[in-house]
Amino acid sequence: MGPARKAVVAWSSGKDSALALHDAARSGRYEIVSLLTTLTADDDRVSMHGVRGELVRRQAASLGYPLAEVALARGATNDEYASAMGHTMEAFRDRGVSCVIFGDIFLEDLRACREANLAKVDMEAVFPLWGHDTGALARRAIALGMRAIVTCVDGEALDGRFAGRAFDEEFLAELPDGVDPCGENGEFHTFVHDGCIFREPVPCRAGRVELRDARFSVCDVLPGE
Repeated sequence: MGPARKAVVAWSSGKDSALALHDAARSGRYEIVSLLTTLTADDDRVSMHGVRGELVRRQAASLGYPLAEVALARGATNDEYASAMGHTMEAFRDRGVSCVIFGDIFLEDLRACREANLAKVDMEAVFPLWGHDTGALARRAIALGMRAIVTCVDGEALDGRFAGRAFDEEFLAELPDGVDPCGENGEFHTFVHDGCIFREPVPCRAGRVELRDARFSVCDVLPGE
């Protein structure tokens, strides 16, 4: 094995990015130099997950990594997203970072888009979870002690009452047929607040659940003391 490659982890605050970070760090092939997240500029939240920026910063501190933040307007166009991320990636590349680690599992079009965008700045996309069985991945995350709150549910795929629940074996057992155990099709999103990769838990609790865009049930996860 050659020297470890400098890498950043695309950090959504959820279980898949946490599992990808866990696997990449354990592989010995990568030197993780930073987490990278996008936040909405108007309310400082992770876009689809709805997680407060304050909590993402607490995650990074507990994980022991710097957090690079890209602020985007809510509803930013693909071109605006690509431009902001392109500048960020160029800055990382100039620091010797050669790859970005993602938690994607099987969405081919998303993978192709990530690879194409990174190729423009001579960087590589890495997918530690790619092609794995999502049921097995979900159970492995739980077995590793990763504790997470379901922050957002797509009402077209899953009842909004699942929002705010713990991501655990009981949650998985109650998922309807056709809903991916990792929510890979966007059925649900999570916020991870504890697990083997954390130095200490991130204190938090599930707050109020609100309906957004007449479709998404979003749980406001509240910081704890």
